Amino acid sequence: MKAGVHPHPLRGYFYIGSAALLWGISATLGRAAFTGHLLAGGTSVGTSLASSLAKINPLILSQSRVTLSLAVLLPLLLARRGASALQVPAPDLLRFFLLGVLGVAASNYLYYVAIQRTNVATAIIVQYTAPVWVLLYTMARGAEWPSLRRGAAVALAVLGCALAVGLVGSGGFRMDARGVTAALLAAFSFAFYNVGGHSVLARYDRWKVLLWVLVGAAGFWFIVNPPWKILAAHYGPTEWTFMAAFSVLSVLLPFSCYFAGLQHLEPTRAVVVSCLEPVFSILLAAVILGELLHPVQTVGILLVLAAIVLIQIPEREARSEDLVVEPIE
Repeated sequence: MKAGVHPHPLRGYFYIGSAALLWGISATLGRAAFTGHLLAGGTSVGTSLASSLAKINPLILSQSRVTLSLAVLLPLLLARRGASALQVPAPDLLRFFLLGVLGVAASNYLYYVAIQRTNVATAIIVQYTAPVWVLLYTMARGAEWPSLRRGAAVALAVLGCALAVGLVGSGGFRMDARGVTAALLAAFSFAFYNVGGHSVLARYDRWKVLLWVLVGAAGFWFIVNPPWKILAAHYGPTEWTFMAAFSVLSVLLPFSCYFAGLQHLEPTRAVVVSCLEPVFSILLAAVILGELLHPVQTVGILLVLAAIVLIQIPEREARSEDLVVEPIE
């Protein structure tokens, strides 16, 4: 903990839980926009709103959330810290750019593709296998030795994903193959962000890391989808309002809560509490969107959640510099 910060576990749990809830809400909103279910209860207003939001695809949602978040965060940090406090050496700028492109931009886009083509439960639970891939990477590198508990966690995660996406126990695979593939690639990208971000987080404060990662992601989307293409889409006030609200709900507010929680909890405890995000996402999708799960899928999701918690709990002999997977939804 930083000097001058007095840990308060209950407050930390509240902040981290709030961040998980906000990420769950944003996942449900993204799915609602893609499917036209948002307020489309048969009314003329709902139908018009659904038609407007249908223009927002995963690329635009990924691009707008990082670009609009950057547009808010940059002036706030400049006003509070000044330009000199945000400067970093050129080699680290390249690292931030790679984290922004291969980590944030890729994981966000692939995650929303998975949400669009499958459902919230499948997308979030497959992406949240990222701790498994981080663990396997550190084991392959020799930075961490396998244990019975962590080996069991990997097995639980693999079995749980197979059940959740319908590979076994559901009469054959019925999910959209591209959607499931996108979710799995999102998990790899999420894992890359956490592995690659470990070293820079050890040398820079989290807000500076978040700022420059957003710069990298926003710059990448600027090249892939330049402003004139966005203008050609003729988005109206409804679409822009939704994208602005989405950027606040999915980036600015949850990260503020998450970082506030880290002032009161150790990172490992915080990331275990953040595993409430899949729970909130799945429950909200079931209640609001009617995306009910088959019993076998429910069992699979519970197995993955158990695996996530097992992996995040450190071994007694674990070193303080072990990798910790933190959400970047």
